Amino acid sequence: MRVTRLLAISAAAATACTLAACSSGSSSDGSTVPAAAKPGEKVDLTFWTWAPGMDTVAAQWNSTHPDIHVTVNKQDGGDPAVTKLLTAIKAGSGAPDLMQTEYQKIPTLVSADALANLASVLPADTAKHYAPGTWQGVTLGSDAVYDVPQDSGPMEFYYRKDVFAKLGLTPPTTWEEYATVAKKVHAASPKTYLGTFSATDAGWFAGLTQQAGASWWGVDGQSWKVGIDSPAVRKVASYWGGLVEQGVIDNTPMYTPAWNAALNNGTQVGWVSAIWAPGVLKGNAGSTAGKWAMAPLPQWTAGGDATGAWGGSATSVTTQSKHPVEAAKFVSWMNSDPAGVAALVKEGGLYPADLPGQAALTTPPAFFSSQKDFYQVAAKVAAGVQPFTYGPNVNVAYSSYNDEFGKATQAKTASAFDAAITAMQATTVGDLTKSGFTVTK
Repeated sequence: MRVTRLLAISAAAATACTLAACSSGSSSDGSTVPAAAKPGEKVDLTFWTWAPGMDTVAAQWNSTHPDIHVTVNKQDGGDPAVTKLLTAIKAGSGAPDLMQTEYQKIPTLVSADALANLASVLPADTAKHYAPGTWQGVTLGSDAVYDVPQDSGPMEFYYRKDVFAKLGLTPPTTWEEYATVAKKVHAASPKTYLGTFSATDAGWFAGLTQQAGASWWGVDGQSWKVGIDSPAVRKVASYWGGLVEQGVIDNTPMYTPAWNAALNNGTQVGWVSAIWAPGVLKGNAGSTAGKWAMAPLPQWTAGGDATGAWGGSATSVTTQSKHPVEAAKFVSWMNSDPAGVAALVKEGGLYPADLPGQAALTTPPAFFSSQKDFYQVAAKVAAGVQPFTYGPNVNVAYSSYNDEFGKATQAKTASAFDAAITAMQATTVGDLTKSGFTVTK
């Protein structure tokens, strides 16, 4: 039945044949998994990706692996890529061998039988290359491995160091300190804010709750659990709602003309963001180069080292690939081999999920050229990414976030922020149930 097939995420390794163990035989669900290519036999693979420079990365692989040729097919990222892949999977043809997949989309694709289980064809030490929280995102907490982490978006705190120096402030190490600094910044100049709460960036808010120990979804046997209304999520919502209610931070959505102008004119002097922030700041506030610094995300408990993730993607092998063993070899090389990771960083401009690859970065982004330890700090932060499970209806939850927090930021009350969480929970659970999923509290 549909419910059983789609919900058995944690039991996928038991219900579906693994790639290597099946060889060319039949799996328990009746499907056939082809054996590895014979020595000397040339294999052609297609790779759907939106990251820049990936054709050059593939060319480097092709030059040293003449029997496994990878052709890059550039795609639009996000929902369009997922929709296109799901259409091909449903039609039974047209899917690529390899797919760049955003972490939050993995459960949706697994539920649709779009991603192959790579557990038995990857090197035994693959998991050791990644932070535990990042690795859980590609395994969904089970023994199956649906992707290999490619790039990551550990969250950090960015601030105008010149403004902090002028006001005699230091980067906050706890969220309690962040609130105090926010008040001082705003008191010094009523038009100036340490940050903003963005009601249009659900991934940002999810990452903040991830740091606090939340997971919006979970798997309970054959059922899904939804924890958007958990105490950890409510704590984060109440905290930011309180700052908005007090008026000490802004409530302007990110990536709007008003927000961009505030970065440029110095009325936004802080940004809770992710590792890719330097590129955004360079593009949106180029005149402020050299005035910013990066620090670890403030902690809920003093002395902690937890963080969440905002963005990032992994590399999948699709269930339609006729050469999953060879595809897995390319995936492993690109995302964990020193040569592959170096190419990924140089050509794609991505922050690697591979921990050794992160440690190898030494030259700071040009926009942060004066912060020589930028990537050393980033590597320590990235190691603290907390576990988080996405669900098969992440789009519904994210859309509900936009709707409910759009209203909450207009109301500007902590109670409205709490009510937004209640509404998100109800909407997400209702959609799962309506779609035929079993949901347990």
